Amino acid sequence: MSAAHGVRRVAVVGTGVIGASWTAYFLAQGLDVNATDPSPGAEERLRQAVAQHWPTLERFGLAAGASVDRLRFHDSLEDAVSVADFVQENGPERMDFKIELFRRMDAAAPPDAILASSSSGLAISGVQSGCAHPQRVVLGHPFNPPHLIPLVEVIGGERTSADTIERTMAFYAAIGKRPIHVKREVKGHIANRLQAALWREAFHLVEQGVASVADIDTAIAHGPGLRWAVMGPFMNLHLSGGAGGIAHVLAHLGGPIEDWWKDLGAPSMTPALQAQVSEGVAQELGTRRTAELEAARDTLLLNLIRAKADTGTLD
Repeated sequence: MSAAHGVRRVAVVGTGVIGASWTAYFLAQGLDVNATDPSPGAEERLRQAVAQHWPTLERFGLAAGASVDRLRFHDSLEDAVSVADFVQENGPERMDFKIELFRRMDAAAPPDAILASSSSGLAISGVQSGCAHPQRVVLGHPFNPPHLIPLVEVIGGERTSADTIERTMAFYAAIGKRPIHVKREVKGHIANRLQAALWREAFHLVEQGVASVADIDTAIAHGPGLRWAVMGPFMNLHLSGGAGGIAHVLAHLGGPIEDWWKDLGAPSMTPALQAQVSEGVAQELGTRRTAELEAARDTLLLNLIRAKADTGTLD
C-alpha cells in the first residue's frame, strides 16, 4: 500500500492458515506486519508458513521494500494493534469470541485504524456490537489462500461508515486484491454461498449413487470449472448465446434451467454421507500426498492469474 493511502503497518490477529497467508502477502507488498496469536508455538509456525509461501510470492513479484524481516510477533494483542494502520483479524468463527476480541482491539488501536475481519460467515453487525467505534469495523473476507487468490469480499455492518468501506476497498485494491462490495449482510457472503450451492448438489449426487466422488470432481475440474476460472457464471452464459448473448440463452434455456433447479437435491450431512464422501476422496487421492497437490495447485493458480492479467480483456 502506498503511503498516499495511509497504511504502512498492518496488524494480523490470529495466525492460523488464513492469518499466515495474509501475513506473507502483506509482507510481500512491502508493509510492516505486527502479528499476534495466543496459541503455543504460534510464532514459530507463522515464520515457517511465511518462509513456505515466500518463493511463490517472489514469483508473483515483490513490492519495493518487501522483506520477511518486517514481521514482528507480539504476545500481547493490545501491543500488536496499538500502532497499526489496518488490522486483519482471523480468529475463531464464534460470535461471542469475535465481539470481545473486537472490543479489545477497538480500545487499543489508533483512532484512524480500520478493523477488518476475515470471517467466512458471521455478520459484521454482530461483531461490531461491543465496540465504542463500530463505524471503523468492516468485513474483509479473503478467499483461501489469501496470498494467491485476489478476491476479497468487503461488507459493512449496520454501523459501519461509508468512509470505512471506501478506505477498505482502496487499501485492498492498492495491494493487488480484487475487492467487491457486498451490499447486504447474508450468511456466507457471496462466494461461499455460490460454493455451497455446488457442494449441496455434489453431495446429493454421491448420496443418490449417480456418480462417484472422483467422477464429480472430474466433471467440474475438466468441464465447467475451466470456464469458471476464466469468467463468472453470467459472462459464461452470455458467451454461450453467440451473437444473441445471454438474452438468447435465457429465452431458449430459461425454462429447462428452472426445471433443473426444481430437481436439485437437498441432502443432510449425515455421518453416513460424510463417511461415504471421505472414503471417495481417499480413493481419488490414492498415493498422492496433500502437500504435493497443494504445490501443483498453487503453481497453476499463479500461472492462471498471470495469464488472465496479460490478456488485458478478462476481468
